[in-house]
Amino acid sequence: QVQLVESGGGLAQPGGSLRLSCRATGDIYETYSMAWYRQAPGEERVLVAKGTKGGTTKYSDSVVGRFSISVDNALNSVSLQMNNLKPEDTAVYFCQAEIIAWTPQGGTSIDPYWGHGTQVTVSS
Repeated sequence: QVQLVESGGGLAQPGGSLRLSCRATGDIYETYSMAWYRQAPGEERVLVAKGTKGGTTKYSDSVVGRFSISVDNALNSVSLQMNNLKPEDTAVYFCQAEIIAWTPQGGTSIDPYWGHGTQVTVSS
């Protein structure tokens, strides 16, 4: 059983900073990628940033230059440093990972896993 546990988030003023962290635990063989998505009220969940095992990163155009993702493959963890926050960054942020996990049969299976989400509110 694989679980993603998120921490961080909260309230920040415009122009401020917050840091989100997420760690995957369980019967993990290897983490292929880890990412952060966000979902604002009444909107779809969208990708914010993604990092792969090979070191590739991808960002939404709306956060380029302000957010930075860091993946620690050894610890199966990911963090998102959010700087120069704007009110439009307000959303629930979800950690997501593509993980190769051990199956009860002794093999492996790659599947996406999600955290429960953490609220980020940017307001003066």
